[in-house]
Amino acid sequence: MKRDFLSLYDLSKEELKALLERAKELKAKQKRGEGWRPLEGKTLAMIFEKPSTRTRVSFEVGMYQLGGHALFLSSQETQLGRGETIADTARVLSRYVDGIMIRTFAHRTVEELAQFATVPVINGLSDLLHPCQILSDIFTIWEKLGDYQVKVAYVGDGNNVANSWINGSLKMDVELRLACPPGYEPDRRILERALEEGAKVLLTHDPKEAARGAQVLYTDVWASMGQESEHQQRLEVFKPYQLNGALLELAAPGALVMHCLPAHRGEEITDEVMDGPQSVVFDQAENRLHVQKAILEWLMG
Repeated sequence: MKRDFLSLYDLSKEELKALLERAKELKAKQKRGEGWRPLEGKTLAMIFEKPSTRTRVSFEVGMYQLGGHALFLSSQETQLGRGETIADTARVLSRYVDGIMIRTFAHRTVEELAQFATVPVINGLSDLLHPCQILSDIFTIWEKLGDYQVKVAYVGDGNNVANSWINGSLKMDVELRLACPPGYEPDRRILERALEEGAKVLLTHDPKEAARGAQVLYTDVWASMGQESEHQQRLEVFKPYQLNGALLELAAPGALVMHCLPAHRGEEITDEVMDGPQSVVFDQAENRLHVQKAILEWLMG
């Protein structure tokens, strides 16, 4: 039976911990210059309906370092852009490749791809969820603080990153505080499910309440891809939710500053904080590579 990686919710705590442990080992191997090629002769198809820097480069480099090959497929340059169904695309690609990663808009696209593909499917991002990002973030917190069962304050838009943080909180016993403006909260079903299953999640409209005593301060852009027309409106709504020096002072001493990138400097985060000594933003970005190598090895190795 094939395995997919669509949501952190789908995996057990033990499976997620094993991926974190394996990412640590793979990162150490790379730093020591040791080769490791368990995916020799295997190919990953990468479907992009949204532009990407970190997702594309980390998966492509990850496949190369594991001995495999990654194939970039833009929806505008394949038959998907001319109306071929996701189901038919899944069936065809499964005859050619050993795994599929997709970065898209509708989460239903990811689910349908996994339903009809006979090879593993990885959710590289959808409008609903961003599981690869949050697993990498949990890895970074564990790497920096020696534990991942810490207090995380997420300040900003209740988007796919916030939704995946809720799932990550449930699975990994993270204490999560979400500060979002009214009307911009995370997905209600995901939040309610997590709370029903015992997640330690607080939703507030007050960024100061979320930040007070937190060991991690986390933010994301205020207008994601596809929301460009709302940018000016969102700038006004989200002004009180900026991750700046004043907010950082409320956090625990030595609190980590995190951002999944790309950052709109001067909007959701200030240069002072992003480039400051407590920022681990670029370590986060690097760790996408190591965690995704662990996922690729687990699914395709």
